[in-house]
Amino acid sequence: MTGTVSSAAPLVAASPRSARSTLATCGGVHALHDGFSDAIYLFLPLWQAELGLTLAQAGGLKAVYSLGMAGLQLPASMLAERVGARAVLAGGTALVGLGFLCAGWSGGFWGLALAMLLTGIGAAVQHPLSSSLISHAATGVRLRVALSTYNFLGDVGKVVVPAAIALAVATWSWRPAIESLGVLAVVAAIAILPLLRPVGASPAATPAPAAPAAAGGETHWPRFATLAAIAVIDSAGRGGALMLLPFVLTAKGAEVSTIGLCLSLVFAGGAAGKFACGLLAIRFGAIGTVIATEIATAAAVLALGVLPLHAVVPLLPLLGLALNGTSSVLYGSVPETVSRDKLPRAFGLFYTLSIGGGATAPFIYGWLSDWQGLQTALVILAVAVLMVLPLTIPLRAVQARHAA
Repeated sequence: MTGTVSSAAPLVAASPRSARSTLATCGGVHALHDGFSDAIYLFLPLWQAELGLTLAQAGGLKAVYSLGMAGLQLPASMLAERVGARAVLAGGTALVGLGFLCAGWSGGFWGLALAMLLTGIGAAVQHPLSSSLISHAATGVRLRVALSTYNFLGDVGKVVVPAAIALAVATWSWRPAIESLGVLAVVAAIAILPLLRPVGASPAATPAPAAPAAAGGETHWPRFATLAAIAVIDSAGRGGALMLLPFVLTAKGAEVSTIGLCLSLVFAGGAAGKFACGLLAIRFGAIGTVIATEIATAAAVLALGVLPLHAVVPLLPLLGLALNGTSSVLYGSVPETVSRDKLPRAFGLFYTLSIGGGATAPFIYGWLSDWQGLQTALVILAVAVLMVLPLTIPLRAVQARHAA
């Protein structure tokens, strides 16, 4: 893990100032990357209408992006071990910008698909490296709060960027709007280098205590595997719901500006959900929080199909809270299952599985919508989300054995 040490000094305790700098920088990068990622949902109906795509093809474009992002999580972590997290974060962000610029210049489905793949590859660097950097700058309860804050900042980007892009699309068209994202990403990549330069502790810093569940340097793979399985299902449900939402709103008569507002409402609820659920997990336990959010997600997804547009809009913040609340709990639990020296690759593996679970969901639910209609796809999605509930049983058993 030497490369990451050189960039962020993991395995040593960061000073309070360095820890705040790490959280602020990584949180800002998270806000941009997540905002860029979820702005893609706004473009899907526009691409479908302009290029005459099926819903499966439109969903496939998001799936290509997600597959590129999922497949490079571990390689990004391993590359950071050699060249440092700072350089990899900057390079990946620049690649995101190049992908968006190529999307604006593309003339058809395959050009968009290649651009989305390039953008997804660039986006792969952010989650594992930022999570690892933050996890080496804080410990214990402070670590869970820091990761909840990090996730919260990601959702701030989800609120701001889609709303701004909806306005840009209404003012210009989708091509200049997506090209503006590309320029912003390139500028952010340049800014990452000086901003991350002071991040990390000095070589003489005192070794940090390990996270509670891995206090003895142990790695609890059964609990990690169960968390990852839940994350796969949760990510697939979130990806499917966000892919279907713009098309559901369009079918109910919503315009582009309204869809942008609705996505911002979902992501605003998600921001509150990630932060609040991370804190609730501290007080009431991760398992109970996960069960509650997944049941709420299924109920909200079913409501989307039957409620009129004026009734759907106020429901969207609650949908966002339920969709995104689980992930904060799961991410915050990862450091409790592995020893600190394994955190970078553990986060890389966790994000690979989680994002991979959601990668194919847009295509699958787009295909189901083409085949059986939006209503049926929503029902199947709600049922799939509830598959998390049985997985909490072995998670509770592993937790009980560990406590004993």
